[in-house]
Amino acid sequence: MEKILQKIILACKKPLHEGFSTYSSTKDFIEFPEITNPCLCLVLEGKMQLSSVKEAKTKEYGAGECYIPTALTPKEIKIVEKPFRALFLEFNTDEIIEVMLKIEGKISPKDNDKNILSCILKLTEFQDENDFLFKHKKEELIFNLITGKDGKKFIENIVKFQNPDEIYKINSWIKENFKEDFSIEDLAQKTNMSTSSFHQKFKSAIGMGPLQCQKKLRLQEARRLMINKGLNVTDAALEVGYESVSQFIRDYKKMFGRPPQKDIQEIKGCIETQTKPG
Repeated sequence: MEKILQKIILACKKPLHEGFSTYSSTKDFIEFPEITNPCLCLVLEGKMQLSSVKEAKTKEYGAGECYIPTALTPKEIKIVEKPFRALFLEFNTDEIIEVMLKIEGKISPKDNDKNILSCILKLTEFQDENDFLFKHKKEELIFNLITGKDGKKFIENIVKFQNPDEIYKINSWIKENFKEDFSIEDLAQKTNMSTSSFHQKFKSAIGMGPLQCQKKLRLQEARRLMINKGLNVTDAALEVGYESVSQFIRDYKKMFGRPPQKDIQEIKGCIETQTKPG
């Protein structure tokens, strides 16, 4: 495992993919990065000490060890061995859910630490995050996290984080107003650009048109509301700005591959099955 860790450290010296970041400090106490999505922290160098609010005890994580941050992770952590450096890998909930739905039955937790490190190494070595193998290796990493000794904690994060999960960067105005109706012309006027020029530049930068972004945000938020808040299909559709429930169901099925009711039942079933004690 030591050799794998050294290779990861070497790979982290080059630019990392979106969702991957390194964090270092020589202080006695540091502020833990804000956690808004499920993620994994791999200690590359040094050692940190975390206090568990739930269990009223402390635990140390040294080089080569992984920690899964939760909503309860304290903002300030103690560094007991310096210098300290860690790699953070952030995931979106859609990625995790898709892997969960592919796993049949209850998984018995096992020690997957070596497999997890191997997957991280392969991901950090990839030059192109759009590469088919990169996506395959990311799925493999998620699988090993789900089936690992801390898999229950990793899965529970899906319903504990309240922020809607995003897999792309979009214009901040759309993120704040995706429930409202607007046109491409409205957005183009805000940027003092022609409609065609704005649409072309937006699609080139984001990978999809502004109205597609709006639809995707609405559907992601609706999925979150049904999972976390227990909203039914109609209420979730209306809450995110849909006027037609039937249109919402068609769009939802096109995006997630299943009608909303069946999709949410399967997701909740997976979470309940894989987080049961014993």
